[in-house]
Amino acid sequence: MKRNWEALVLKAMGGRDFRLTVLGTESIDGHYQRLLVDGGGLLEACGVHPTMWIRLWFDNDGRAHQRAYTLVDPDPATGRFTLEFAIHDGCAARWASTAQVGDTIGATVQGSAFELPDPAPEHLYLVGDAASLPAVNSLLDAGADIPATVWLEYAHEGEKALVPRARAHHDVTWVPRRDAGQHLVDTVCAALPTSGTGHYWVACEAATTRGLTRHIRRTLGVDKDRVTALGYWKAG
Repeated sequence: MKRNWEALVLKAMGGRDFRLTVLGTESIDGHYQRLLVDGGGLLEACGVHPTMWIRLWFDNDGRAHQRAYTLVDPDPATGRFTLEFAIHDGCAARWASTAQVGDTIGATVQGSAFELPDPAPEHLYLVGDAASLPAVNSLLDAGADIPATVWLEYAHEGEKALVPRARAHHDVTWVPRRDAGQHLVDTVCAALPTSGTGHYWVACEAATTRGLTRHIRRTLGVDKDRVTALGYWKAG
């Protein structure tokens, strides 16, 4: 499969390419496919940080198609990590659901960077959905001692098959997706405190992310260095 112009741009921007090998595969309630992979030197070359993600390259009817996925439980000692794929119609889901041990896929590392603030914030406010739950879990793991309030949007009950890694001092609320995401915006904005020195991390649908970020920055007056926001996907 020949790479497209996106691959050339990523390469020019310092993207590093690796070849992943499938070591194991597991279905999660029929809604997700979990693959254990060998990173082909990726972790050794790039290191590991919370919310770390990579771009995978799929064959979409002979054309290169890239999608971003968060690394789950990366282990630098073995070079292995897990990837979780939502099962729906698309070339990525088709590849994941039929992948066998020994199959390989190309991956590019470019653009992934995040560190928890130092000193640690007094509280984490995390807003995500099924797509960003692996990243949310990596933050809950990395900041295991930090109190956290989490809102997760879901479109259907099957999206709850992946479990938040919440501790006793982590409060998790699942919010149904309604009104094109406005219900999540309203729910979170009504619940966020008007003061404090926490860190805000928002990663859900693009328009929803913008609405929440606008409230956090403009209405609450939170400094930009205390806000991390990324639109994980865009509603059609």
